[in-house]
Amino acid sequence: MADAKVIPFDDDRSRARRRPAVDGREAAVRALPAQQAPEGPATPPRPPAEAAGNGNWERRLAGGLAFLRRRVTGDYEVDEFGYDEELTDQVLMSLLRPLFEKYFRVEVKGVDNIPKEGGALVVANHSGTLPLDGLMMQVAVHDHHPAGRHLRLLAADLVFMLPVVNELARKAGHTLACAEDAERLLRAGEIVGVMPEGFKGIGKPFAERYKLQRFGRGGFVSTALRAGVPIVPCSIVGAEEIYPMLGNAKTLARVLGLPYFPLTPTFPWLGPLGALPLPTKWTIQFGEPIPTDGYPLEAAEDPMLMFNLTDQVREQIQHTLYKLLVQRRSVFF
Repeated sequence: MADAKVIPFDDDRSRARRRPAVDGREAAVRALPAQQAPEGPATPPRPPAEAAGNGNWERRLAGGLAFLRRRVTGDYEVDEFGYDEELTDQVLMSLLRPLFEKYFRVEVKGVDNIPKEGGALVVANHSGTLPLDGLMMQVAVHDHHPAGRHLRLLAADLVFMLPVVNELARKAGHTLACAEDAERLLRAGEIVGVMPEGFKGIGKPFAERYKLQRFGRGGFVSTALRAGVPIVPCSIVGAEEIYPMLGNAKTLARVLGLPYFPLTPTFPWLGPLGALPLPTKWTIQFGEPIPTDGYPLEAAEDPMLMFNLTDQVREQIQHTLYKLLVQRRSVFF
């Protein structure tokens, strides 16, 4: 079925029909009988609003059916890491967007600091007991960057050991947090996200919120130096309070093969309901990029340089966290 053509109210021809006569010629034309009126381009009648709405729904339905057909027949592409851009754009981002916009009401700042083209390494703090901060950062780049760029996150081994989560992570563009994969993505011009605190950051107790943990040995700096891409520090405020971790059942964590088993004010006491995150107000700020392309090739092997750059990135993130916390009115508003 063909889509209905909708003429907007501000169309030039519509304005001409509504404009009153202003000269003698136009008055004379109006005075002529209908059959003597000068010929001109016919203006199609404006379809009713219902028809316009039906056309939109028809297009969306057709697009949805075409998407499902490609899924069923396997007529879609993934890259060598398993990234499915179409599925991410049309499904995964649509599922995460309400959480981003309505539940956590994320405010994004400085996203223009991520380059419009070419590779870059986004380095962020990690917190929140469950890694929702990485997903919200991915939505922030996808929806707010002027060039519509995609963030490829580096994830821990545990992510790729979990059923279902493993497949979804691959489809969303996540890959194993190893230097080789990160460097290949950066050299290919991708935006790569890493959270160097790892489980030390995401599983820290609530009493240590917004205090950055150790950033490892600076492997992310070495990767950026080898690829010659800028490092973009990123500070996330709001994730620390979604699951206030008051304790850690270490014995149970070892039995389950987990790095920690969180005890919060609601979990596991309220069962599945206790897994619902608190609706905190988030801010994600991307800082000024730190260039690395001015260093010689052998700089990636210089431990002192890596230590200094790692400390520079960490201090910039920590300073921005404190600044955002001072500006924050409330945890929830």
